[in-house]
Amino acid sequence: NVSLQFGGDTGRSVARRDAMAVGLTSVRHQEALLRYTILALTWLLGFSVRLFSVLRYESIIHEFDPWFNFRSTKTLVEEGSYAFWNWFDSRSWYPLGRIVGGTVYPGIMYTAAFMHKILHLAGFKVDIRDVCVLTAPIWSGLTAIAAYLLTSEVSDSAAGLIAAVSIALVPGYMSRSVAGSYDNEAVAITALIFTFWVFLHSVTTGSTMWATLSSLAYLYMVSTWGGYIFITNIVPIYVLVMVFSGRYSHRLYIAYSVWFVMGTLLSMQIRFVGFNAVQSSEHMGALGVFGLLNLYVFTKWIRSFTTKQTFNGLISLVFMAAGCLGALAIFYGIVSGYIGPWTGRFYTLLDPTYASKHIPIIASVAEHQPTSWASYFMDLHIFTFLMPVGLYLIFQNLNDQNIFLIVYGTAAVYFSGVMVRLMLVLAPAAVMLGSIGISDIMKTYCGVLKTTIIPPEAIVAAEGSQQQAAPASARKKSKPKAGQSFQGESSKPSRKTSGATRFRKEIAAAVLLVAFYALFLYVKHSVWTTSEAYSSPSIVLSSRNRRGERIFFDDYREAYYWLRQNTDENAKILSWWDYGYQLAGMANRTTIVDNNTWNNTHIATVGRVLNSPEEKAYKICRKLDVDYVLVIFGGLLGYSSDDINKFLWPVRISASVDPSVNERDYLTREGGYSVGPTMGQGLKRSLLYKLSYYRFGEVQLQPGVKGYDRVRNQEIGDKDVKLTYFEEAFTSENW
Repeated sequence: NVSLQFGGDTGRSVARRDAMAVGLTSVRHQEALLRYTILALTWLLGFSVRLFSVLRYESIIHEFDPWFNFRSTKTLVEEGSYAFWNWFDSRSWYPLGRIVGGTVYPGIMYTAAFMHKILHLAGFKVDIRDVCVLTAPIWSGLTAIAAYLLTSEVSDSAAGLIAAVSIALVPGYMSRSVAGSYDNEAVAITALIFTFWVFLHSVTTGSTMWATLSSLAYLYMVSTWGGYIFITNIVPIYVLVMVFSGRYSHRLYIAYSVWFVMGTLLSMQIRFVGFNAVQSSEHMGALGVFGLLNLYVFTKWIRSFTTKQTFNGLISLVFMAAGCLGALAIFYGIVSGYIGPWTGRFYTLLDPTYASKHIPIIASVAEHQPTSWASYFMDLHIFTFLMPVGLYLIFQNLNDQNIFLIVYGTAAVYFSGVMVRLMLVLAPAAVMLGSIGISDIMKTYCGVLKTTIIPPEAIVAAEGSQQQAAPASARKKSKPKAGQSFQGESSKPSRKTSGATRFRKEIAAAVLLVAFYALFLYVKHSVWTTSEAYSSPSIVLSSRNRRGERIFFDDYREAYYWLRQNTDENAKILSWWDYGYQLAGMANRTTIVDNNTWNNTHIATVGRVLNSPEEKAYKICRKLDVDYVLVIFGGLLGYSSDDINKFLWPVRISASVDPSVNERDYLTREGGYSVGPTMGQGLKRSLLYKLSYYRFGEVQLQPGVKGYDRVRNQEIGDKDVKLTYFEEAFTSENW
């Protein structure tokens, strides 16, 4: 009977364990299904919120650089890879031209071409323009998944899900990923986060396979954006931090060695990079860390079979020899020209004042300006404050994974302050660190809410029943002293404990309400910012009238369409470099300069045309075979991004090449910039002033005042503008 009873108990316990195992498996499956559902809905959310521009305007390419990417993608799709890699673009940089295959990052072109091919194979005959317009919204979902993977690697899946949803909406990333924003960053941010995750996973596992995958991800990143230099330097910095903090492991050595060797070899296959991967100064840091890491491993190997005294002597010799050889190699590389100097943009990251002093063409780009404090709140919202919370929590529990996020976040904060464009790099780091912070807050206070409050009466009753059930000897031992009772002794503390627990739950509920309200405000701010700030294509302007109705100004496309329909197919158009890509893409005409800005002298020549007197400008135009000059003027409409507001940059860029150009000639006596009666004589005589204000002195915008500039908010100084060598060919509806 005993054995049968024992066997029955064993059978019941086994069945209970099996049931528990099935229950746990079912819970895991439900959790996995819930995670996948949230990620799928996040992808849909990120895609949908980026369609404001298409719904409000139409399916059109935005901004400036995306127009060149679109032209290149169209060439790739229609003529094939061979024609793309050997494409000489004679319609740009006349008379120099441009070899496209060797001066472009082809990743986004091949990505769109691949999606176009897949859609056609599936039976969806979609135009390549629509594929290019929707590339960024589609890849925003992959960015969310990559953020989930990286955050989960550093923290847990709960923080990963918050990071995925948050990065799908963060304005800092939204600015380059709305529909129509067919720029390199549209897919590069996805590649950046994914490369970081694969590399970090290879550090966690020590797997050669994952390290190889990280080099392949790095190859895709290199093919998409020049910002791959950020990865090239952040990963070595992380390795140095790990070594100096005593966290070196064999896994780290495998991950970095495979990534560096294979990644460098693969990146050299991109023609625009080529041997720069082993020759430019920006890549030398990764090479130096690779050498130091191998030297460190070599010293550890020597230490394993030598005495301490012998080891110290050998190490001194090894480090002296390595230092001398390294210094000699660097000296020879610099003197011989094998190691190229840092680029102007890289110098600007190290010294924010460098470009304004030495390279005005870089300083003239709006996205290369330092970031204002308002931009941080505009592009990150609550994550501006949650990012430090995440950093604090990570420092409380350091490991190999979250140290990487510390390095990434710290570097991104610095670089985003130097250049507003690099807010794109900070946004993912801020979101992931902030998600770790808010996830920890929610788990902590949700745990408080889950605690059960037991009424004091129930506690007293339970203790009374225990006393009655206790043996007499135990009751004698626990006899209360005079003036005490079991009920009084137990009920007072229990009431205090119950009250404290109830108070903590109320505090927890209040904190969670504040957190959810902050997240609600974040979502509201992100949607509003996307709709109003980042979904307006630069070629179609919009505003609201007094009744709140939206009105559109289509002057850009009006002018480009006129050029396409009314000028000779081989006509040459001179304009400031901002409009070069759009002219080639929409007007299909030859341009003198464009947004590639690779030849500072040629841009300075165009600047000299704009800031010279009409006669001198005409002579330069004749030498360049120019047929038409395009200027953008916003004084009538109130459009502040016109050429008059940019005028000092053509002056400064020309002065960097032509010493005869003096900026003071274009300023007032007090050193200010004005188009009124006190304007500089150089500005008054310049071709740009004449072309912009030609016939504007006849326009009356205010009672009794003619020639009033709505952008500069002043009456122009010279209203009687006459043209001798140029004539007006076309003026758009709103000038």
